[in-house]
Amino acid sequence: MKQAPLAASAMTMLVLATLSACGGTADSDAVADKPKASVSSAPEVSPSARIAKLMVTDADVKGFIVRKPNTDFVFAKSRDEVTVNKQACTSLAYAMNQLPLGEPKADLTRVVAKEKAADFDGFTYITLAAYDSDEAQKVMADVSKSVKACTGGFTAKASGGTTTYASLTTERVTAVGDESLGFKATMSFRGATHTMHTEVVRNADVIGVYFSVNGIAIANARPSDAKLPASVVAAQSSKLG
Repeated sequence: MKQAPLAASAMTMLVLATLSACGGTADSDAVADKPKASVSSAPEVSPSARIAKLMVTDADVKGFIVRKPNTDFVFAKSRDEVTVNKQACTSLAYAMNQLPLGEPKADLTRVVAKEKAADFDGFTYITLAAYDSDEAQKVMADVSKSVKACTGGFTAKASGGTTTYASLTTERVTAVGDESLGFKATMSFRGATHTMHTEVVRNADVIGVYFSVNGIAIANARPSDAKLPASVVAAQSSKLG
């Protein structure tokens, strides 16, 4: 089967598509001896509403634009579609294809790119997911084990094609949140080598996954090294607390 990496096939179309691209208060008492009306409690915020509020916007990342990713051209629309030749690497395949890790209560993905097309150096995907506290810690532990077990690379397949990651290594990242780790992966397409960077950060029961890739370079068989923009990671980390 001819390889059709996400970053080459589905990602090419995604690049083009993306570039065109509180509680009430009681009234004052009218009579002095009238019992005070109780203040209504604020409604509980759902996990999905919570992470939507935590996600960065254009106003948070100067010089960048934040958009919804085009889901018509993706590697996989659900985790059920993904198969990995090394079971230990499954969570890494999810992280590098904007699929939620573990069992989140809600998740949300946005794609960030330079505001000026002339400055384009790749896309950064941000996936936020809210968990039960224990589950969030388990997810981080699983990702850490996977990075150590998958240094020799692995292959992931889904409806969007096949991607073979030739190597995967840990990468030093700025310590943020309660836990953070980084790794980079390499792949080849039409004789050109491409490096993609990922950072996973836990803040209490919310995990943020940052993943950068240069789909245009991959589509044009031009070597690439899509680094995570420090200002974007810092802005998102700040919102997470």
